[in-house]
Amino acid sequence: MESVVPLAGAGSDPVAVAAVSPAPCLPDYPRSVAAIVPALLGTTDAAWLAEPARDAAAVVLLVLDGLGWRAFTDAPDSLRHLATFAGGPITTVLPATTSAALTSITTGHPPAAHGVTGYRMLVDDEVLNVLRWQHEAKGVRPPEPSDVQRLTPFLGRSVPVVAQAEHRGSGFTGAHLRGVPFVGWRTTSVLVEQCRRLVSAGNRLVYAYYPGVDEVAHEFGLHDGAYAGELAFVDDLVARLQSVLPADTALVVTADHGQTHLEPEAWVELDDIATLVARQAGDARFRHLYAVRGANRELAAAARDRFGGVAWVRTRKELLAEGWLGAGAAGPVPGRIGDVVLAPFAEIGFVDPALPRERGLRSAHGAPTENEVRVPLLAARGTA
Repeated sequence: MESVVPLAGAGSDPVAVAAVSPAPCLPDYPRSVAAIVPALLGTTDAAWLAEPARDAAAVVLLVLDGLGWRAFTDAPDSLRHLATFAGGPITTVLPATTSAALTSITTGHPPAAHGVTGYRMLVDDEVLNVLRWQHEAKGVRPPEPSDVQRLTPFLGRSVPVVAQAEHRGSGFTGAHLRGVPFVGWRTTSVLVEQCRRLVSAGNRLVYAYYPGVDEVAHEFGLHDGAYAGELAFVDDLVARLQSVLPADTALVVTADHGQTHLEPEAWVELDDIATLVARQAGDARFRHLYAVRGANRELAAAARDRFGGVAWVRTRKELLAEGWLGAGAAGPVPGRIGDVVLAPFAEIGFVDPALPRERGLRSAHGAPTENEVRVPLLAARGTA
């Protein structure tokens, strides 16, 4: 069964690509990216991890943003070194997007529990851009990160983080990496060297983050030489990092989500149901729709009628009952989820008029397709 339904062809109506709705690829939360840190810290069973990660004296956990498992099947020649690592695919979380998944990795909890329910989400009755940590309404002060996401990163352990220097002190950093030592990098050579130094200093777990695969995929799509080149660069980066780590240290590689390629004509307006929608949030492939007052049921019915042939359409209640975001939703978290969520299984993205530049993306993610949800969990020992 195909995990994504392709468009019928250039010039076709994307919504007219009728298909029998496939089963969504829902996360296996006990063996998802949310379970990696608890296993590495020894608070849960680690038997499901690849053998090199078990009983290592130290671990460097490298998160490669946007490197879905699909890359290993579509571009194996670009990932030859990573292909030698032990392990295989696991699932990320839903929505399969950076803000939700990175918070799950660092806190060890699913989005329903930590409350980061998308790239953009409704907080205090305003749409918050989580990565920029800005309300989209001008002049509205953003909330304190600890008020939005209250769980402690790394189960309260002092785990050093090696991430882009410009992210130091940002709101999203405060939400998912609050209170841990932050070591910035501006070049990948520094990323490698800082990981080496932190392991040499006796740290048992080091968390590192690299965004390049996601950035290149969004700009160029998955069928461009720039994307293949970025995969090869990442493969070299992993090899370099492995080469500076001692043999008793494991390098564990995972990702926050995969990707779905989008052609320029793959963007779908919501004009047919727009009168029922007060505002939107989320991503193009996990679109939260908030109904105008009193129109919740009408919006759900209209969305199913118009988009049920290309997308999974779920109400908030259905989404939580089916466990898409995991367990533990309480307090303000359910209200951050749309009254209706559109998650396409076709290769399309839904347009939010409040974010017109989004339709310039050549890849996107968020939906429960195999391409977006399946990510690597690979490990090897250092070779220094």
